[in-house]
Amino acid sequence: MFRHIIIIIIMPHSIMINVCYFLLLNLVIFQFGGVVNASQVHCFFIFGDSLVDNGNNNYLNTIAKVNYSPYGIDFLAGPTGRFTNGRNTADFLAELLEIYKPPPPYTNATDWDRINGVNFGSGGAGILDESGKHYGDVVTMSEQLSNHEAIITRLAEIFGERKLSLQHLSNCTYYVAMGSNDYLGNYLPKYYASTTQYSPEQFASLAIAQYSKHLLRLYNNGGRKVAVNGLGKLGCVPQQTAKYPVSPLTGCVETSNAAVDIFNEKLKKLIKTLNLLPDARFLYVSEITDNPSYGNITVVGKPCCEVSEDSLGHCVEGSTPCSNRDEYYFWDSFHPTEAATSLSAKIIYDAMAPLLQTTTTTAATTPLVDVS
Repeated sequence: MFRHIIIIIIMPHSIMINVCYFLLLNLVIFQFGGVVNASQVHCFFIFGDSLVDNGNNNYLNTIAKVNYSPYGIDFLAGPTGRFTNGRNTADFLAELLEIYKPPPPYTNATDWDRINGVNFGSGGAGILDESGKHYGDVVTMSEQLSNHEAIITRLAEIFGERKLSLQHLSNCTYYVAMGSNDYLGNYLPKYYASTTQYSPEQFASLAIAQYSKHLLRLYNNGGRKVAVNGLGKLGCVPQQTAKYPVSPLTGCVETSNAAVDIFNEKLKKLIKTLNLLPDARFLYVSEITDNPSYGNITVVGKPCCEVSEDSLGHCVEGSTPCSNRDEYYFWDSFHPTEAATSLSAKIIYDAMAPLLQTTTTTAATTPLVDVS
């Protein structure tokens, strides 16, 4: 006669708790649709400015919005709030990561999105709260982090416990692209009196000190796998070259590029310091603007569309842009074309390889770090 055999597995209490957390977390994720299994990441969150904004600014009282033509002329849905003619960095990274749809704007996020990833990006936003404020309402990095924390609160309601939320987020991949507006929308044009007193070295130190607090805040709220984008050659954007003296050798404003180089070197050092934290995997990535002469791009120094004469440098509403958009690096006075962005995103994606498809198991119980 056969008898049932019951096998009892005895394991330490702490391991049993972690197993229960893991099973409960996956059950809840499955109920809400789950992370797309084909993706190279468990979930994907984006912080940034107009280079990634895909519609958050549409709902703000700001002049930094582009939900009109010719923006989106090469995008299937037309003008959506993306600051380019087609897809932006966030869109291309999602495609390369094999995510079936780009993370949606935070303002439109569902619970499914809150689990799988959203885009917090806001055109005009900066590391410093004052950067970009002359445009009206923008979602600063500090406010974007607050929105991320609101998601944690909601996930705690879904998962049943905050620790589960942090455990889930510790396995997500984050992309952070901030700082351009601290220079182009603050320091370089001297929009605020507070920035006129700083040398390039001092301003870079100021921005990095605040960036350090922001990235530690993200770490304390579950972020473990974080790609941080350095700044490109901002002295080469049409707004700069049209306004300030350029180098005859490069055609760029090299004083602006030199200021940005100081920031990037400090950012690299910050990333190394952050990686001393338990389970931290911060990564410095850079993009194509260091060498824009790639692919079919032959026109680097001027925008593809007719631009306004104000500080925004946006395309004139209803104007007809250039027809050979794949040959242009810049779409308007500040932002790259879809063609340039696709090349940038590939470089960023390749650099992100160390962060992909790895799992963190202890991040939820790592002690918090004081950021005061």
